[in-house]
Amino acid sequence: MLLTVLFYAFVVVTGIQIIYYLLFATILGKKKKEVVNSKEYPITVIVYNKNNGNTLVENLPSLLNQNYAKFEILIVDNNSNDNTLDSVEGLVEKHNHLKIIQVENNEAFWGNKKYALTLGIKAAKYDHLLFTDSQTKILSTNWISEMSSKFSDTKTINLGYRKFTKNSTFLNLLARFENLIKALQCFSYIKINSPFMAFGKNLAYERQEFFKVKGFIYHIKINNGEDDLFIRDAATKENITYTISSDSFVETESPKSLSEWFATLKSNRSLQKHYKFKQQLLLHLFTISKVLFYVLGTSVFFFFSWKIILPIVLVYFLTLWIVVGVSSKKLEEAQLVFFLPILEISLVLIQISIFIANSFSKSNR
Repeated sequence: MLLTVLFYAFVVVTGIQIIYYLLFATILGKKKKEVVNSKEYPITVIVYNKNNGNTLVENLPSLLNQNYAKFEILIVDNNSNDNTLDSVEGLVEKHNHLKIIQVENNEAFWGNKKYALTLGIKAAKYDHLLFTDSQTKILSTNWISEMSSKFSDTKTINLGYRKFTKNSTFLNLLARFENLIKALQCFSYIKINSPFMAFGKNLAYERQEFFKVKGFIYHIKINNGEDDLFIRDAATKENITYTISSDSFVETESPKSLSEWFATLKSNRSLQKHYKFKQQLLLHLFTISKVLFYVLGTSVFFFFSWKIILPIVLVYFLTLWIVVGVSSKKLEEAQLVFFLPILEISLVLIQISIFIANSFSKSNR
């Protein structure tokens, strides 16, 4: 009896995983035609900076030379104590569409990123806003054009893709794989009316959406979530869309160490408790069914004929390979498909470790 339950549980979690990947695949087909206004909206690009003056100077040329008729670049400097101001002073003098806001600390919002961004949003010259930061490299001179092309009377929030730089380490492969899966979730959940996150380094929305939800006021004390929690509050089935054309991509440095990456993942996971119930359910069901697929799959192999279990496993991995293979090519991560099994198993182990770490954090409070 117990073995029968284990077998059917294995079949169920495998089916759940396949359904998720089929959902992910929906972003790869032709999107339902959206009514897009042919008008080129004036854009304010808000670049957040905190003590990254040198990197900011390196990345500004790709912003200043965008193929777009009317835009401004607004650097929001959050009380930097490095050489940021000296570094960009000359560029500000040369370019009329480049401005900088210096955000000073105050007692209520000491060093708060959301407070700094709020000041930037209020100071923006134009109502259509595009967000990135000083550590992000813009990969195309058509970035603004691509990210603003989805704005219309109904579409007022547009999500873009952020990828990691590539190097030869396994950590880099794993971080890029996790980022890819997160992107597939991010964009595909929009199709079932459950948008839950955005890549804050590549996000566009109209200023009115910010004020409709009273900005970041409901989560101003939470250190992160200026992207995800804004999407939680502001996104609806009608007003949100996404862009995954290569000209819309941006790039940031890959995590330099496992501990750095683990801390980031742990922080992101702890943020999920602030998501809506449906969003939490979708995310947890994906992770739990993934873990159970491997746990139960290993168990049933010892008690059932391989002729029964192997076809189920092959269907799962075939689905995984096709969906991740096509999507990784679309998102310029084709190399990942060659390492799929080991990347997925490694990510499962990382997710279990994060769950344990967060559980201990709760018990120690």
